[in-house]
Amino acid sequence: MERIVGTVTIGQSPRTDVVPEISAILGDVVLKESGALDGLSREEIADLAPKGDDYVLVTRLADGASVQVAERHITPRVVERIKEHFGAGVSLVLLLCTGEFAELEESGLLIRPQRLLFHTVSAVAEGRRLGILIPSPEQVPQAERRWSALGGAVRAVPASPYAGADEAVGRAAMELKRWGAELLILDCIGYTESMKALARRIAGVPAISGRGIAAHAVRELIG
Repeated sequence: MERIVGTVTIGQSPRTDVVPEISAILGDVVLKESGALDGLSREEIADLAPKGDDYVLVTRLADGASVQVAERHITPRVVERIKEHFGAGVSLVLLLCTGEFAELEESGLLIRPQRLLFHTVSAVAEGRRLGILIPSPEQVPQAERRWSALGGAVRAVPASPYAGADEAVGRAAMELKRWGAELLILDCIGYTESMKALARRIAGVPAISGRGIAAHAVRELIG
């Protein structure tokens, strides 16, 4: 029997920078991709950009470019893509984003990487010094606010996984090492397993990523 998992990116599909690595972890599983920005022009995407105090999300377009969108603007489109998967008979959907998203369609099994990441870190490193890697400087305040809920010192450092990634991740990991981080959290689905390994090696402490924990949760669920 064919095993199918739906994926929803807040950007455009296909996510050639994410899905192949997840597929390698899952093995013989069909991933049906969809994207919240599929079919939109650059002008239409620009209308979804964050302003003021908007919660900032960073994602990737089909041509490889990265863009920022406001969570409040992208959420309805994410909900529609999730509904389409469940409506087509897909029983398990993986959200390809570590955004928080207060309200999402959950008429089937929905894997939300941010919740997996947050509760896993809470279980193993509550009260510890947490070093957070996020894609853009605009995300620093919201990341530090979220992770400080675990009671320890928190420092977020921007490092884009989409442009000059290895250099950016390496620089961020070194900064967090000097700061005294006890655990690194790669808080974006765009960070690859090799980026996580690089950050871990440079900082000399354990590291966890939204992509890795989400992929392994899918594997645990489907066997």
